[in-house]
Amino acid sequence: MNTSADNVVALRADGVAFILELAQPLPRVLHWGADLGEPVGELTSALALTAVPALLNNSPDSPRDFSVLPTEFEGWSGTPAISGNAQGRATTPRPRLTGHSVDTSTTGHGGSITLEFADEITGIRTEVRYRLDRFGVLSVDLSLVRDAGLSPLSGAIPYTLDGLIALLPVPDRATEILDFTGKWCRERSPQRSPLGFGTHLRTAHRGKPGHDSPFLLACGTAGFGFGHGELWAVHLAWSGDQRYLAERLPEGAGALSAALGAGEALHSGEIILDDGERYDAPTALFVWSNRGLDAVTDRLHRRLRARPSHPRSPRPLVLNTWEAVYFDHDLDRLTALIERAASVGVERIVLDDGWFRGRRQADAGLGDWFVDEDVWPEGLAPLVEVVRAHGMQFGLWFEPEMINLDSDLAREHPDWVLGPRQGLGPASRSQHVLDIANPEAYEYLLERIDHLVRLHEIDYLKWDHNRDLLEAVSRGRDGDRPSVHRQTLALYRLLDELRRRHPHLEIETCSGGGGRIDLGILDRTDRVWASDCNDPVERAQIERWTRTIVPPELIGSHLGADRSHTTTRRTDLSFRLGIALTAHAGIEQDLTAVDDEQLALIARWSAMYREFRALLHSGRIVNADLADDATALSGIVSEDGGEALFTWARFVTSTPGQSGRIRLPGLDRERDYLVSVREDLGAASRHQGDDPAWVALAAESSVRMPGTLLADAGIPLPTLNPQQAMLIHVRASA
Repeated sequence: MNTSADNVVALRADGVAFILELAQPLPRVLHWGADLGEPVGELTSALALTAVPALLNNSPDSPRDFSVLPTEFEGWSGTPAISGNAQGRATTPRPRLTGHSVDTSTTGHGGSITLEFADEITGIRTEVRYRLDRFGVLSVDLSLVRDAGLSPLSGAIPYTLDGLIALLPVPDRATEILDFTGKWCRERSPQRSPLGFGTHLRTAHRGKPGHDSPFLLACGTAGFGFGHGELWAVHLAWSGDQRYLAERLPEGAGALSAALGAGEALHSGEIILDDGERYDAPTALFVWSNRGLDAVTDRLHRRLRARPSHPRSPRPLVLNTWEAVYFDHDLDRLTALIERAASVGVERIVLDDGWFRGRRQADAGLGDWFVDEDVWPEGLAPLVEVVRAHGMQFGLWFEPEMINLDSDLAREHPDWVLGPRQGLGPASRSQHVLDIANPEAYEYLLERIDHLVRLHEIDYLKWDHNRDLLEAVSRGRDGDRPSVHRQTLALYRLLDELRRRHPHLEIETCSGGGGRIDLGILDRTDRVWASDCNDPVERAQIERWTRTIVPPELIGSHLGADRSHTTTRRTDLSFRLGIALTAHAGIEQDLTAVDDEQLALIARWSAMYREFRALLHSGRIVNADLADDATALSGIVSEDGGEALFTWARFVTSTPGQSGRIRLPGLDRERDYLVSVREDLGAASRHQGDDPAWVALAAESSVRMPGTLLADAGIPLPTLNPQQAMLIHVRASA
């Protein structure tokens, strides 16, 4: 590769710079991170000059490069950007830059760089597009087209794509990895490890991201936290199989140390390209921060909130019927529940599983999306009328991508069930998967859902997806062809078409709780169900980490019963209400079994939700870095820093008797604030004698405090008993 300062291009926005050298045959990334200023003159020359690494012993006779499409040709022994073959041939891709375009018309506010490549060996034309938005989020889109004119093999032998992954280099000061794992009712559990030599690879082969989804892969400086440290992170905006990696080789990645990347995890034979056929990789979103993980969150939240499709109306207080009645659907019982819900200020009722034919328990009926006449002899209209009479919106649960073999649909169309011709594998939750990439199955679903939405003017769909996709092959004309990619695209088309037909319709993505949460599905939905677990001890941690990417107005958070349906743990009503307050709040509890005193408390919580939701659904997420993992301090701060609501919570006991001074992150050091303790939901139980002196005053009226004290020195907080939370409201003083 030749080095020149004349062909360096840069995208800059919000303190971030992405700088590329348009070298031949392959461009390379000179810098991704802090904005270095306008790349002209000495800076440009120095960046290009220092992009050339040392020539190592026992290595290729020219310095190893790390290009935008790294391959073995340039000495890269790690994961290649492109891999595949034409029936065992054309396995050494050598893409060459053939064209480019740069749009920096909004200088300093991002832009795009598009690179075009041709490869005479594989017969593949590749396009790589980098877009830096005004929030500093860098999106990378890759696509391939087979071109018979490039190679003699192209017209005769199809090309099987094994992998296409977006890769960016990171420096050697990125020494730690953070990503996520989990299980049902324990989604998004963080895990840390050193970034050692070799490959840290996370794959999701569940037909969806899964409850153990990597979610976000971040490489950062030692000990990075919510509010400190430099880090480089990637998220794959894709709702199918995924692959994330951080890779460090002894020889480095060009002049940098390691590579960070993400792409679709393809099954063998899933993508086979004939002449003219195209593959578009899912968008990979790369985010840099020098202010810890919360700054990554802030960039992604601002990006989401700027979308034209982002919900603008106040997020209504929801009651979902699942944990209230389960499959016991009865108009009189549900009417009583709705009346109780109206009395506490609920604004949307969602009828969950059990309304369609044959669905008296979870082993039959999926696929038969017709109202069960035995349960609803007059259809759903009487229930909808009750909901509307109380001024509330109506929502309905579906699980369109799943099918029970005990259903009329499976009996009539066994070939619509996704699985091998040799026979289906074991059921999961008594269900299999519907091949929605089959045009007939797709049209059936579209007609059924569209009909019910029109008939009842449905406001909201809860869209569930309860099992993994295993042996996900279509039995159609392709004959057991892997189908996760096509299934995912069919899902996107179905959601897009329903939204086109019903612009008012809101959709919640649920997948056994939090098994399909990514920014691909959120391009088409308005809410995520973070977990099936309403236990507030678990839920607080699940939502804390879900908020890393998803803003609170898109996260459903519901009040459950005192004895959790999923963990059997019993918790105080005040704790359950406090944890459920700070997202898109809802209720899952049977309100007809609640006494008047508890109902009045729920009504006060409902009023608090309406009081604070403008702040909760527009502010910046902040988290305190604490030494005691038994506690958490999280908050939502208005964009102008003028108001905040913090939640101080304790989950278990711990050794320290005092919290010490805890800093409230995100506040303006130049302002004075009025600090109050909100005990509308009842006072949290303490594990101490008396509170710190300021707390008693703040519970009666506001206490004035300087921003420097709150943000830099911190304030002592009460030592709470386990499973207790305290709300702290902060407002800028006049």
